[in-house]
Amino acid sequence: MITTHIDGAVGTITLNHEAKRNALSERLVDAVIAALAEFTRQEVRCAVLRAASGVKVWSAGHDVSELPEGGLDPLGWRDPLRHLIRELENFPAPIIALIEGSVWGGACETVLACDLIVATPEASFAATPAKHSVPYNVSGLLTFLNAAHIHIAKEMLFTAQPIPASRLERMGIINHVAAAGEIDAFTYDMARTIAGNAPLSISVMKEQLRILAGAHTMSPQDFERIQGLRRVVYNSQDYSEGIRAFKEKRKPRFEGR
Repeated sequence: MITTHIDGAVGTITLNHEAKRNALSERLVDAVIAALAEFTRQEVRCAVLRAASGVKVWSAGHDVSELPEGGLDPLGWRDPLRHLIRELENFPAPIIALIEGSVWGGACETVLACDLIVATPEASFAATPAKHSVPYNVSGLLTFLNAAHIHIAKEMLFTAQPIPASRLERMGIINHVAAAGEIDAFTYDMARTIAGNAPLSISVMKEQLRILAGAHTMSPQDFERIQGLRRVVYNSQDYSEGIRAFKEKRKPRFEGR
């Protein structure tokens, strides 16, 4: 599912399941989380999360075939993607997402949960829950809101259309755009620079920033309202239709109920 490599204080996790376009299945997510745990044990000071060089699809996002067909929350607390996002955010060292190719669905949130993002000019990002009538949870939406202006987050989530890396760089959502022939050297030079700085200082600042980014006040009534809105989607006929259409490789027929 993945390959890993440690060079000095820099660790690399490479998504390596091209048969399913690096979809974030439970097996692949478990492998990434295990690699992060090993990196922590080995005292890696900076990690790079990437796909194989030259791929057309960095990750196809959530493995829709693993989602329940209806009646159950598809993106609950124990969902593999939620687990992965928490581990990326809690990893004690910075994680750089090195992006070639297109990033779909839940993989967009995965990338945005990393600390820094470097992409090629050809890379693009498409947040696709609306294509499958999949509800998003509060923590997932906050990942988008912490990375992007609300109007850009709405455009990504409402249209489900790809946005090029060059545009996201101009808006400060991506740190750098580098040519395909230069992106490895650029990213690993940055990783080595980070690894050469004080690791305890960086680890503490990362945790402080994580806490501050999540410091959004919400009343119990508002939280219950948001959860209730999610149930409107995953109990709907449209949700079941979206999952069936994906599995049957056809365009879904949404009716808004």
